[in-house]
Amino acid sequence: MAEHVILFGGPMGAGKTTAIETLSETEVVRTEAANTDRATADKDTTTVALDYGEITLGETDKVRLYGIPGQQRFDFMWTILKERAKGMVLLVNNDAADPVGEMLTFLDEFRDLYDRGGVVVAATRSDVSATPTVADYSAALTERRPDLVVPVFTVDPRQEDQMRTVLMTLVANIEMREMFTAAPVASAPLAAQPAVAVAE
Repeated sequence: MAEHVILFGGPMGAGKTTAIETLSETEVVRTEAANTDRATADKDTTTVALDYGEITLGETDKVRLYGIPGQQRFDFMWTILKERAKGMVLLVNNDAADPVGEMLTFLDEFRDLYDRGGVVVAATRSDVSATPTVADYSAALTERRPDLVVPVFTVDPRQEDQMRTVLMTLVANIEMREMFTAAPVASAPLAAQPAVAVAE
């Protein structure tokens, strides 16, 4: 049985807790406190340590879902939780002041997770703000980080089918990379490919 530890990261209010609640087959463990930064996200509470849920993909693959705090002041939890993680679903809210910049900041912070397994970007609230588009995110990735292959989706974190597609894409990427890492190297590595844009 394969087991994967996946982080759900991104700024406050991007939908991390909601996404885990949508996916988890077990009751979600939540650690929330009153939100004192209403200017950043107009919500009553915010995650201060972690959210935790579990889901089984296929017959044997167990995925442990960890939501991390979105605020920089809780970055000590980022360090703790990313030690065992194999990849990350990076959520960004499309109606934020600078969602593309936030995406790039989190990718820089969690670059080691990309190297270890993979990262998938999921843009939320595109029904509230139509821009940036998937193409905009992809173009920024290609310009700033042409060495990374990062699928980009637009999602509603309340929709199970959309979130399962995102999660399964990430798990498939992780398992494929593990398979290639374990296999003997027969030739020189391929050149880096541009970011992959996928609209839902």
